[in-house]
Amino acid sequence: MSSHPYPTVGSILGVGLLSGVLLWGGQSLPVSYASNTPSQTIASAAIVPPATGFTDVAKRVTPAVVNISTVMMENVTDGSSVPDELRERMEEFFGTPFGPRGRRPGDSSDHRAPRRGQGSGVVISSDGYIVTNHHVIAQAREVNVTLPDKREFKGKIIGVDPKSDLAVIKINAGHLPTVSWGDASNLQVGEYVLAVGNPFGLNSTVTLGIVSAVGRGQMGITQYEDFIQTDAAINPGNSGGALVNTKGELVGINTAIFSQTGGYQGVGFAVSTTMAKPIYESLIKSGKVVRGYLGVGLQGLNQDLAMAFGLKDAKGVLISDVKAGSPADQAGLKQGDVIVRYQGTTVEDGVALQRLVTRTTVGARVTLNVVRDGNERELTVRVGEQPDESKIAKAQDGDSQDALSGLVVEELDQDRARQVGFQGVQGVLVTRVDPDSGAERAGLSAGDVIQEMNRRPIKSVKDFEKASSDLKKGAHILILINRRGNSLFVSVKV
Repeated sequence: MSSHPYPTVGSILGVGLLSGVLLWGGQSLPVSYASNTPSQTIASAAIVPPATGFTDVAKRVTPAVVNISTVMMENVTDGSSVPDELRERMEEFFGTPFGPRGRRPGDSSDHRAPRRGQGSGVVISSDGYIVTNHHVIAQAREVNVTLPDKREFKGKIIGVDPKSDLAVIKINAGHLPTVSWGDASNLQVGEYVLAVGNPFGLNSTVTLGIVSAVGRGQMGITQYEDFIQTDAAINPGNSGGALVNTKGELVGINTAIFSQTGGYQGVGFAVSTTMAKPIYESLIKSGKVVRGYLGVGLQGLNQDLAMAFGLKDAKGVLISDVKAGSPADQAGLKQGDVIVRYQGTTVEDGVALQRLVTRTTVGARVTLNVVRDGNERELTVRVGEQPDESKIAKAQDGDSQDALSGLVVEELDQDRARQVGFQGVQGVLVTRVDPDSGAERAGLSAGDVIQEMNRRPIKSVKDFEKASSDLKKGAHILILINRRGNSLFVSVKV
């Protein structure tokens, strides 16, 4: 484990993934909470647990919360074991070892070693479908599931959604105990909740707390965020476990903690079932998540911007960019418009709009109220399907060991660049390099940004795929990458 040199916002809850900041794994820590209700009203509200505590809830839920252990291969370098700042950030966001430690092209001192991880999962259906966090099983070569009754099964990954840090796995079993879905939209601040999981490998652990806040977003933990904040104790190993209400209904999937030490400090975050349930159902149905899409860049408002755009207050979201040919473009939305309502619902900020759009059925027509030049107008938009930005580079025919095989890249838009510390850098972000692949042997690592190939600028996944498809067998590729803010050329023979 490594400590983080600067203050951070959380921790992800998989055992072995602590890094002092955002540790993936559903950890939560004590959280302060606010209420608009006078203190006398709170005191008179009989906030007292039943005489027997929550034993009935615990008995009902714990049999359906499982232990998930994984095995993945990690590069081990004989040099310094202290990760650099960028690598730590990538591990915090993705919850898995992100590239070899201190590896450089041509470094021959690396070797492969198994690395084990641990987290939790929640049985949703009696025939063996389990929801967990993506970071718990990311890059895993083996997924093993242990039930509270000690039975062990091999887990099969059904689908993953890194953008919300959720995943679904399946075990070959029947007649399993389950946890039923609850409606997280009904949660209120101050309401009791229980966190169930396997912190530090201690199976079937139950902790009690309250809902400290709901609808948390802009945390920088995942791309799409709808978190329940709780002070129920969550620690490494709780990732993917259940957050349930006093009826024993699932209201959240424990995901991250705020921690400066890597341990419980009373601020934990769980993915709301308002988000988790449709993602689970989509992964079961198609193995992927289909989200609504407008095709606009968004910017938050402050009082000065609100005044400049003729608004009475800073509610709403400013359109900073409109992608050509997108649903927004076709509907007539323009740069500088301020979206104030979506299907009649007031838009408070960009996070609220994102949630509304991504949950809208693709192809549905929706009304948007925008303020343009100080006047409000109504537009109708047909919601599109969000494009899949992650692409896998094609291996050359007849040779799976080509230099670019086993490489996964992603668009590096402004939001993504800000998340991973590459503001102002153009290129595509390497998000995964398969073990023993041609890309790994070429010296490429997850977290690199590819900026040029054979002196041709790479500004998008499309550019990358075009440059890759033009490569001839036996040719040399000159790749310019940005690694931790430093430019580096890598020469590779196909």
